[in-house]
Amino acid sequence: MVIDLSPFYGTSNPFDRLLESLWTPLSISQRSLAYPPLNISEDAESIYVQCEIPGMDIGDLDLTLTDSSLVIKGERKGVKGKFYRQERPTGFFQRVVNIQAGISRDKVTAKMKDGVLEVVIPKAEESKPKKISIDAQ
Repeated sequence: MVIDLSPFYGTSNPFDRLLESLWTPLSISQRSLAYPPLNISEDAESIYVQCEIPGMDIGDLDLTLTDSSLVIKGERKGVKGKFYRQERPTGFFQRVVNIQAGISRDKVTAKMKDGVLEVVIPKAEESKPKKISIDAQ
């Protein structure tokens, strides 16, 4: 984690605001932030991917695991009606998580609870760190 203690952290000048206003997404497919948001973490045993997708049905999601990536695809169906503000995007989405370790493909699990999809990808034995003992001579 990086903590910036400078007195100017988080402040923007008029030029920055002008650039941000010119660089706004023009359509839902050009979102300024990746959707859905992901948290990716790992420990010695597994890689964990948490994906926030509230209101999605499990049937509308597609998870694909290859040797080097996890692909999360889905489509959030739009709700008809007159909106005064709509911040939850609708339509097709896809996120790709690159995996840089050997994995145990047959032990991968996925579950969804309270709008959070959690995928647990166990690491293969050969990719786990191994302690090597040193012989004194």
